[in-house]
Amino acid sequence: MKKQRKDTYASVWDALADTPEQAANLHARADLMRQIAELIAANGWKQVEAAERCGVTQPRINDLLRGGVSRFSLDALVDIATALGRRVRLEFDAA
Repeated sequence: MKKQRKDTYASVWDALADTPEQAANLHARADLMRQIAELIAANGWKQVEAAERCGVTQPRINDLLRGGVSRFSLDALVDIATALGRRVRLEFDAA
């Protein structure tokens, strides 16, 4: 019987990414997507209305609400947040 290797990671993003830089990018995109989704929910917008407000298509909003992190760049998410009247701030901490 083979012994299974059990790695531990600080976050799911660390486990999915090949490098710390990729993990940081995934984490930032996921956090921004979560905040946008919360704003959509808080306003009670349907996907079609959210898409119109965000300047994207309804399928894009569906991808966002389903957590399709790989389908969005940071640039695209900043554009969506800006279209919703929000300003995106980034900060960094010591690793």
